[in-house]
Amino acid sequence: MDRLTTLIKRFQLRVGPVDPAAARLLIVAEPGSAAISFDDGIGGGGALLFCTEPVSGRETHQTCADKGQKILLAMGVSWSRSTNPFLAALPDCIRYPLQDDPAACELVRLIVQEDRGGRCGADSVVSRLGEILMVRLLRDQIARGSAEPGLIAGLGDPRLSRAIVAIHDHPGKPWSNDDLACEAGLSRSRFAEVFAAEVGETPMGYLRRWRLILARQDLVRGDRVDAVARRYAYGSSEGFTRAFRKAHGVAPVSLRKAVA
Repeated sequence: MDRLTTLIKRFQLRVGPVDPAAARLLIVAEPGSAAISFDDGIGGGGALLFCTEPVSGRETHQTCADKGQKILLAMGVSWSRSTNPFLAALPDCIRYPLQDDPAACELVRLIVQEDRGGRCGADSVVSRLGEILMVRLLRDQIARGSAEPGLIAGLGDPRLSRAIVAIHDHPGKPWSNDDLACEAGLSRSRFAEVFAAEVGETPMGYLRRWRLILARQDLVRGDRVDAVARRYAYGSSEGFTRAFRKAHGVAPVSLRKAVA
């Protein structure tokens, strides 16, 4: 069961150069107080820091300085903050220690070598390796779960995650509560209770919200309203339009006209 790939593809995870004005940052930081340099190897308190809210370079350096760390490398991250339910569920700043992940340490070493080497294609290599680091960090977040209701907590639950992944991967299927409870291996009543407690909304509520997030993406891309309505199991364009307007505050046809 893959809890990340659909989210990564749908919201186009990208890692690249830092926007000088503001960006969500993936930072490789190492302790400022310890005599650790790139040549000594990453570890001994080194960490990845992912800032999920846009911050300026000055704010980033100040945050690391306050934590007694120095920045080895910073990369910009794009992952559709405005509609991405996974990103919205993350805390403002995530710290992923590197000392217990030798593979991540080696990735960091390769990234820094490419960044400093000035060789052909270095930007592409740094971007691809940075995306791998992001996946490792996100996996760790799922494994840790969350004390707060939301998508992270739901994906961290081995029962609920099966139902959530089914929703993510097959949004056009005419799911019922019974179907999703079966995916989770729970009774309907127990599934509804646990889902609401962990995710913070009902299973059908999350299904509707996910469908309408995807529908917005498709409309912005230029897809027809009636085709999108059918794709996400709406019985009519009118019913889809009402649901879409309630969720997004605009009529679906207005988004399609904007790209026509």
